[in-house]
Amino acid sequence: MNWTDEAEPVTDTAWTKLIPTLREEDSELWVTWNPEREQSATNKRFRNSTDPRSKITEINWRDNPWFPPILERARQKDLRERPDQYGHIWEGEFITVAEGAYYARDLHAAREQRRIGRVAADPLMTIYAIWDIGGTGSKADATAIWIVQFIGPEVRIIDYYEARGQPLATHVNWLRDTGYGRAYCVLPHDGTTHDRVVDATFEGALRAAGFDVLVVRNQGTGAAMQRVNAARRLFPQMYFDEQRCAHGLKRIGWYHEKIDKLTGAGLGPEHDDSSHGADSFGLIAIARPLLVALPYDEADDHDFAEPDQITGY
Repeated sequence: MNWTDEAEPVTDTAWTKLIPTLREEDSELWVTWNPEREQSATNKRFRNSTDPRSKITEINWRDNPWFPPILERARQKDLRERPDQYGHIWEGEFITVAEGAYYARDLHAAREQRRIGRVAADPLMTIYAIWDIGGTGSKADATAIWIVQFIGPEVRIIDYYEARGQPLATHVNWLRDTGYGRAYCVLPHDGTTHDRVVDATFEGALRAAGFDVLVVRNQGTGAAMQRVNAARRLFPQMYFDEQRCAHGLKRIGWYHEKIDKLTGAGLGPEHDDSSHGADSFGLIAIARPLLVALPYDEADDHDFAEPDQITGY
């Protein structure tokens, strides 16, 4: 028998090398771990195994007949003081909110206040597609889009899309196929850059595809944290569709500060897979004052003034 404990970080390469060494017919491989990420090699290989010879059992603190008072006090303390981490630490849930994540408390409050559930689009109000622009190479950054409506003081976040290494046409097709073909597209400042779409800008290409477009100007030094702080201020007004925004919620839940391992100093937002969804999420808050101020023709729900008429930002 081989028993691998704390197996969450074991790589697929390591499993590929280990498993063939179990040569005997009745050999057993025992694997125990506290799940962290759905996409970990251990979780993908074992948790959802369909092998009839596999036995999968979830065990937790409730199953320990000798669970001591000192651990019960620790559990209750985490439940009170670290609600964003409690599910992972004590209930075997995946890490959906990284410790120290920028939006950890905001997401917890949104769940407690039932602002994460079912959110339907209002057919009479404008739909906005808030972008973070990626590239088309195999190692390029992902493109992320949040679908949003502003209804009075409420920010209704209806859908989330993310794709890596795909051309602009793929993103446009998703908008059209999902019912957002008349969305007002909001791009970060690099929407006017000529190196993302051959012989064109994202702004120009989207306009040619029939979309209205607003490009938000460069916020300058500290732009990432400006977006974070703006989103934090707006978070109490946000409502999320739990199913369609599930992946996006994971992205903003994981978005956290990079820490210098030697000094412990904060180095600003960590650039990883969560960054692109988090950047476009922050752009929602930055763009909102511009979007609600756009001139509106009541005769046409989607007739807006050209974005270059907006001044003061």
